[in-house]
Amino acid sequence: MSENYDDPNARRDIHRTSLRPDCESCFGLCCVALPFAASADFAIEKDAGKSCPNLRSDFRCSIHKNLRQQGFKGCTAFDCFGAGQKVSQVTFGGTDWHEDAATARKMYHVFPIMLQLHEMLWYLTEALMLKTSLPIQGELRLALDETERLSQLDPEALMELDVPSHRANVNVLLLRTSERAWAESQHKSDKKRKRINRQGADLMGANLRGADLGGTNLRGAYLIAADLRDADLRAADFIGADLRDADLRGADLTESIFLTQAQISSAKGDAHTKLPHLLSHPTHWSVFGKKINKRTEK
Repeated sequence: MSENYDDPNARRDIHRTSLRPDCESCFGLCCVALPFAASADFAIEKDAGKSCPNLRSDFRCSIHKNLRQQGFKGCTAFDCFGAGQKVSQVTFGGTDWHEDAATARKMYHVFPIMLQLHEMLWYLTEALMLKTSLPIQGELRLALDETERLSQLDPEALMELDVPSHRANVNVLLLRTSERAWAESQHKSDKKRKRINRQGADLMGANLRGADLGGTNLRGAYLIAADLRDADLRAADFIGADLRDADLRGADLTESIFLTQAQISSAKGDAHTKLPHLLSHPTHWSVFGKKINKRTEK
């Protein structure tokens, strides 16, 4: 990756290309390397390294258009941050897992590692886009360059990589970015208040409709099936938050930070849900909205 990170427009392009999935350039690694358990998100159980029965020989999904209807909504919310094509085309130079059993085992081992590195690249690139991170952008760029360097290592070196240690170092910078974003939001606001900290909180099924959660630290919070309709979530920190089936209809998530497309795709929302400019409304939201409207009419 040789992009110009000093140019905000270039950083947006990175989000749109290098750090977004390109399934056409991947060997269906998420459908083989990763395990999943039979649940509300997956209709069947699958072990790591075992090919999903829906994966065709050309690495396409045979039920792609009907994943949610067939009980695989977890697949529709998954985002590899571009790790799939990196492993397929760069780390292994276009050699797919069909060709050699030893190569396949390495690919299955490397893919989850690359997934973590690319997730960090996403967060660091987003942090560099924020004007509030200007005082620490030098450190952010160094961390991003180091993360990119690690992602370019050969398979053997990647398998020996101490990812938790590197993630801990990156997280320090992301926390500082989050605090600066909060301070800036307070500077713009008429109402001064202490930041709400709900890091790791169990908010499953919580009634937070219309709640003022602007700037809240929701890192790692469990928001599964929470009612967040019409909630103010501007400038909230969502890194690692679980938003599966959270109801975001009418919620305002503009200027929220470290929110990913995967988190949004796992939630429920409608045309009135306001998202950060890097994210888009999932297609299944329109279907969800129609179902709600029909119930209301009855």
